[in-house]
Amino acid sequence: MGTRLPDRQERTDLRSLEWLIAVAEQGSIGGAARALGVRQPSVTERLGRLERQLHLPLLERTPRGTSLTEEGAAVADWARQLLDASDRLEVGVAALRRRTNSQLRISASMTIAEYLLPDWLTDLRNRSPGLSVALRMCNSTEVARDVLEGGADLGFVEGPCLPTGLRVRPVGSDELVVVVPAGHPWTRRPVRATELVEVPLVMRERGSGTRDTFDRAVSSVVGRMPVSRLELGSTAAIKAAVLAGQGIGVLSGLAAADDLRNGTLVRVQLEGVDLRRRLRLIWRSGSQLSDPAARLASCVVAGRQGRTGGFAHRDRALG
Repeated sequence: MGTRLPDRQERTDLRSLEWLIAVAEQGSIGGAARALGVRQPSVTERLGRLERQLHLPLLERTPRGTSLTEEGAAVADWARQLLDASDRLEVGVAALRRRTNSQLRISASMTIAEYLLPDWLTDLRNRSPGLSVALRMCNSTEVARDVLEGGADLGFVEGPCLPTGLRVRPVGSDELVVVVPAGHPWTRRPVRATELVEVPLVMRERGSGTRDTFDRAVSSVVGRMPVSRLELGSTAAIKAAVLAGQGIGVLSGLAAADDLRNGTLVRVQLEGVDLRRRLRLIWRSGSQLSDPAARLASCVVAGRQGRTGGFAHRDRALG
């Protein structure tokens, strides 16, 4: 059986041990007080409490002054080792804090990651050049999971539905477009929402924000879900499939903008269905934004509103 450690409430105060060492090094209570920048009675009172707590005589008081007893000298030697370990702990914690504050983990859905996040990250790098950013591109369902499970400090999603446990901030808007190759019959007339469920479509996989937004918008009007011929994991793959005649495509307006401008793809004019959606920033409820996350959030708000917002301070209080 080893020696029983004292209960936590009985643990010796580190500051008192520090003052005991000062007496040992300065040779007197007065010298210790001057070295510590405190009043001499404060040192006397604190070391008196330490003696009572340890049930040991630590100081020998004589007409010539105060010095450490044999027991006091032993305690001071052990205290030096303890305080050295405490210093190493503080240095290590500070290093971890610096490392945490120099890293930012982001999960973002495809459209935001490809078409909006690069500008925001450029702004962030200009403000914080030493910051390291790790970005994971995935669908909105996976983004929400990353944030909830602590795998990402911030997430960016396009989907209309989110699980509980997240805080949300709008960061922009987008509109889905139905696209076909030039010369397709749908380029010559408006198309009703009911027609969208009668043709095979080329779309993103379930769980993506684009797919979820489209399915919900169409089914709310028509009463049934659209049918997919192909489910693909990237915008480039959908464009290639549409151009190859594999079906009618559904894309983010941001992702399709260049192709629509140069005529590679043509936007179908739809009637009776609203395909607009909000793009949102998410983080875990009950958690405080880290400094890097708050800085990126400020860049997003500044980019959206054309000014530097107080997002960091305002939303840290929400955590």
